[in-house]
Amino acid sequence: MVTAERIAKRIVNYPDDPIPTVTTKQYIARYTPNPRRAVVDYVLSLFPILTWISRYNLGWFTGDVIAGLTVGMVLVPQGMSYATIATLPVQYGLYSSFVGVTIYCLFATSKDVSIGPVAVMSLIMSQIIAKVDHAHPKEFTGPEIAVTLSFICGFIILGVGLLRLGWIIEFIPAVAVSGYMTGSAISIAAGQVPGLMGISGFNTRAATYEVVINTLKGLPRTTLDAAWGLPALASLYIIRIVCERLSKRYPRWERPLFFISVMRNAFVIIILTIASWLYVRHRRSAKGTYPIKILGTVPRGFQAIGQPHIDPSLVKALAGQLPLATIVLLLEHIAISKSFGRINGYTINPNQELIAIGVTNTIGSCFGAYPATGSFSRSALKSKSGVRTPLAGLVSSVVVIVALYGLTPAFYWIPSATLSAVIINAVANLVATPPQIFTYWRVSPLECIIWWAAVLVTVFSTVEDGIYVSITTSIALLLLRVAFPRTAFLGKVTIRNGDSKETREVFLPLSNNGVNNAHVKVEPPSPGVLIYRFEESALFPNSARLNSEIVAHVKQNLRRGKDMSNVPLSQRAWNDPGPGRHGAQADQEANNKLPDLRAIVFDLSTVSHLDVTAVQALVDTRNEVERWADHAVEFHFATLLSPWIRRALLAGGFGTNGSTFVPTEIAIAQVHPYADSNFQQRSLGKRDSSSDLEAGDAKQPASYPEGFEPVVETNTPFFHFDLATAVKAAESGSLSS
Repeated sequence: MVTAERIAKRIVNYPDDPIPTVTTKQYIARYTPNPRRAVVDYVLSLFPILTWISRYNLGWFTGDVIAGLTVGMVLVPQGMSYATIATLPVQYGLYSSFVGVTIYCLFATSKDVSIGPVAVMSLIMSQIIAKVDHAHPKEFTGPEIAVTLSFICGFIILGVGLLRLGWIIEFIPAVAVSGYMTGSAISIAAGQVPGLMGISGFNTRAATYEVVINTLKGLPRTTLDAAWGLPALASLYIIRIVCERLSKRYPRWERPLFFISVMRNAFVIIILTIASWLYVRHRRSAKGTYPIKILGTVPRGFQAIGQPHIDPSLVKALAGQLPLATIVLLLEHIAISKSFGRINGYTINPNQELIAIGVTNTIGSCFGAYPATGSFSRSALKSKSGVRTPLAGLVSSVVVIVALYGLTPAFYWIPSATLSAVIINAVANLVATPPQIFTYWRVSPLECIIWWAAVLVTVFSTVEDGIYVSITTSIALLLLRVAFPRTAFLGKVTIRNGDSKETREVFLPLSNNGVNNAHVKVEPPSPGVLIYRFEESALFPNSARLNSEIVAHVKQNLRRGKDMSNVPLSQRAWNDPGPGRHGAQADQEANNKLPDLRAIVFDLSTVSHLDVTAVQALVDTRNEVERWADHAVEFHFATLLSPWIRRALLAGGFGTNGSTFVPTEIAIAQVHPYADSNFQQRSLGKRDSSSDLEAGDAKQPASYPEGFEPVVETNTPFFHFDLATAVKAAESGSLSS
C-alpha cells in the first residue's frame, strides 16, 4: 500500500531515499566554512600589511621611494587644483592628499592605487555645497559641509566593507563607470576654460552645454590671465608629446624621459609662478587686487585638525546627497584598483578596499579633509614609476607635509589660470578614446547606448543625473537579460574532427541555421523529439518564458492526441474551442500529419540554478504538453552536473523511471490541473508504479567493467551527462542513459 507519508519521504529526500542527491545538511556543510577559522581569517584580513611587511627589503624600499616622490610631486599641485573645483580653499586639497596616501597603506590590497582628491568627486562636492547653501543660505560654510560629508560617507563605506557587501558594486558595469567619468571630465574641462581665459560673469557650475555657450559668448572679455593659462596648457601637452615620441625613438632614454614628462606639472607651475611674482608683485591696486588672479594666502600646516563637529541639521540637509557621493567614492576606487590589479598581475579584495576608503575618509574628517578616493592619473603614474608596495604612500605624504609647512609662501603667487590648465590636462585622461568607444559597440551595442546616455545626460544636465541614469539603465538591462534570456530549439550538425575520419554530432539552433555559414544545414532531431536550450538560470523572473515557448511550439508543430472534431462545443473547455464546425475534418487530417510528441530534451549547460517557480513552470509544461499529446511525454535533462539542480528536479517529479511520485502543484494552487480524470489516471499510471514504490528500492544498476563507474546515477535515467546522450536516449525511446 502506497501511503501519503511514504510518498512524502520520497519527495523531500529523507535519508532512506534510494535516489542519491545532495541533502540540505551536505549543501550547508560544503559552502559554510569553519566559523572559528573564518573569524580569525576575517580579523587578519583587515590589516593586509601584516602579510608582507615582515618581508620588506631594500629593493622594495628603493622602488617605493622613487614612486612616492614622483606621485608626491604631482599630488601637491593636483590637490590644490581639485580643491578649487570643489570651491574650497586650496589647503583642504592638501589635507585630503596627506590623509589619503598615509592611511591607505595600512589597509590596502593594491600597491598601485593612490587615494586623495579627485576631479569627479571635487565637482560633485562643489554641487553639494551649492545645493546646501541654496537651501540654507549662509548657515554652513563649505569646509563644514565637506568635512561632514567625508565623515558620513566614510562611515557608510566602512560599514559596507566590514559587512562584506562589496559584491553590490558588481551590479554596476564598467561601461556605466566609463560613461559618467567621461561626461564628468568633459564638464570639468568646460568649467575650467573660463578660468583659463580669465572670463567671468556667469555660473561655471551650470550644465556643461550652458557653460560652453557662455564661454564662447565671453571670449571678447578674455583677460591677461590667458597669458598664464594658455601657455601652461600648451606646455603640458607639448612636453608630454615630445617625451613620448623621443622615448619611442630612443628606447634607452625611455625611463628618464618618463620622469621628465611626469614632472611637467611641477615644472610649469614653478616657471609660471616665478613669472607671476615678477609681473604682479609691484602692481597691486589700491583695492588690494592684482592684474591677474592669483592663489593668495595659503595657511601653513594643518589648521583644521581636531574632532569633527557633526551638526544634525547639516546631516539632514546632506541626506539627499549621500547616495551620490557614496556611489562615486565606491565605483571610482574599485574600478581603478581592479584595473591595475589586472594589469600588474595581482588580485584585490573589494571589501578590504572599501574598508580602506571608509577608514581614510572617516579619519580624514579629523584633519579637515574632504571626500577622497582612488585617482586614475596618479595611480597610473605610481604604477609606471615602479612602485613595489603600498608603503610608497608614506613617501608621498612626506612631500605633502613639506609643501604644507615649507612652501605655502610660494603658493601665494601661483596663477589661478595655471591651475585651470593643470586640471584640464589631468581630466583629459578620463575621457574614453574613440577606439575604446568602438570596442564597446562591437562587444555590446546596448551597453554602448548606456555609455552615450550617461555622457549626454551629464553634459546636458548634471553629473548627478548622469550617474543615476547610467546605473539605472545598467540595472534595467540586467533585469531584461534575466527576464528575457536567449532560448533556442536545437538541431543536429555532423562534423569531422580535424583530418581524422571520426565524426560527431553537435547541436545548434534551428533558427537562422544557428551558424554563419549558409551552406551548413542544421537538421532537426527525430520526429516527435524537441531539444530546447535555456541560456540563463531558470528563476522566477524568466520561468514563464520557458513554459510559454515550449507549450506554444508544441501546439503549433506537433500532433494533438485527442480528436476534437467529434467533441460537441458544449463539452469543450471554454479556453480551448478546437476546430470549428466548418472544415473540422480537414483540420483533423492536417493535425494527423504532424509528428507525435514523444520526448523533450532540455540542455542545461548554461543553467546554474533552478528555483521553486522554475520547477513549477516545468511541472506546468509537462502537464500542458501531455494534455495536448494525450499521453505521457519523456522529459530528459542533459549536462546536469549540479547536485542542487538534480535535487530540485527530483522534487518536481523528473528524472526517474516511474519510481517517484509526480506532483502536479508545488507552488500555490491545490486543485489538480487535469479536467479529464480518465486522462489523469492514464497519464500518471505509467509513472506512479505502486509495485516500484512498495518495493522501496530503485532498480539495481547495471554491471560495469572493473575500474569504471557511471557519471550520473543509474536510477535517474532521464538525467544525462551530455546532450548527445540525452538526444540519443530520447530518439530511441530508451530509458537508460
